[in-house]
Amino acid sequence: MTAAPAGRGAGGIPPGLHLVAVPIGAARDITLRALDVLAGADVLAAEDTRTLRHLMEIHGIALNGRPLVAYHDHNEAAALPRLMAALREGKSVAYAPEAGTPLVSDPGFGLARAAAAEGIAVVAAPGASAVLAALAVSGLPSDRFLFAGFPPAAAGERARFIAELAPLRATLILYESPRRVGRLLGELAEGLGETRQAALCRELTKRFEEVTRGTLGDLAERFAAAEPKGEIVLVIDRGAEVQADAATLEDLLREAMTRLSVKDAAAEVAAKTGTSKRSIYQLALNLSER
Repeated sequence: MTAAPAGRGAGGIPPGLHLVAVPIGAARDITLRALDVLAGADVLAAEDTRTLRHLMEIHGIALNGRPLVAYHDHNEAAALPRLMAALREGKSVAYAPEAGTPLVSDPGFGLARAAAAEGIAVVAAPGASAVLAALAVSGLPSDRFLFAGFPPAAAGERARFIAELAPLRATLILYESPRRVGRLLGELAEGLGETRQAALCRELTKRFEEVTRGTLGDLAERFAAAEPKGEIVLVIDRGAEVQADAATLEDLLREAMTRLSVKDAAAEVAAKTGTSKRSIYQLALNLSER
């Protein structure tokens, strides 16, 4: 169990790793606590040092000679030892991603894991998150949700990714590139069902923020040829529970087996209907032999 930070550094921030959430668009969305941490931490680390410098300038925070270390997936081997050395010396280190909350589809996991493994305090200065902002404005159920990140780019891996999501009884949240979102919507409509409700959230908190709601089929048709601009978050409603009578099970299996292996199709239908995996797999084998 990690202890809470004890004592305070020269800037008034307790020793340890401070994970700072920063705005996803509007600069004023930063929290007062985040500003305090950025102003007082002994060492600053950022996914993009230029972005953090600009944010600090907007809010009148001076660097005052403090180290500003770039830390991201491509330089972790070089930057991690430097930051860990500062933490071991009892300094306060603030880490900020380019936008949003650290570690949520952003770098920082390796640093947080290394600090926690050595018993160094890891604390969060929470704030903006594209995931939660999209969930809030989508109009879809928020009592149970899954953030699935970016779908794989390769077609086969993406098909398996969608098949794994299909039986989940939770609102789904995905990130996707504007270049691929039209294709993804079509694949989601096929894999999850055209009638499932969804919301495509674009440029959240920015000037041209837009939320387009509709069924996956409607959205797939709308964005088939149109490439939306800006950052995209896709929120998808949970699927309806399926009544597991024999005819329905066979229909579901036949449809699933057109796009999945017998084993994967059986697993999807079993999860979707709450039916025994063994019995569904045996039914799938029987259908495949007909």
